[in-house]
Amino acid sequence: MALSRRRRLPAADHALLDLRPGDRVLVDAHLTDGRWAVASRRALHLLEDGKVARVPWSDVDRGSLDPATRVLTVTWVWGGTSRLPFAQDSASVSFTQTFRERVQQSVVHVVPVTVPGGAKVRLALRRDEDGEIFTQVLGDADVDVDDPAVSAALDVAEAEARDAVGLPR
Repeated sequence: MALSRRRRLPAADHALLDLRPGDRVLVDAHLTDGRWAVASRRALHLLEDGKVARVPWSDVDRGSLDPATRVLTVTWVWGGTSRLPFAQDSASVSFTQTFRERVQQSVVHVVPVTVPGGAKVRLALRRDEDGEIFTQVLGDADVDVDDPAVSAALDVAEAEARDAVGLPR
């Protein structure tokens, strides 16, 4: 199947982006639902009807592209998902490659943890958009991180993860 000619982000939409110092657009893509998806160094920007949702890469858990439909399903760290339907153009390829690279760049180290009660979570050391490293716990909503036994297991896992990458506890 031939790829169609890609559209460029209009200057008026580019001006709406919240590009912070040191940030710049890496790739943009016009989605089939009329929105724009923009990947910058520091964040994912979704533009619709003159409004911009800006999400740092460290808030993206993962993405999965369905090659048949060209829909990228984005899973957020809070458990929600968004669907980005791409056209059959070169922007979809560039965007998904950049998306993956930026999410991976924010991940320093991940360890699976089985917490008391048997639930499995992932403890991740991530970089925020300023390069600072912080801890994220990714798991099902039914995991109570305030439970003292769960909290203790996560503390041990965090210490081990920080040791593994040479960070202070």
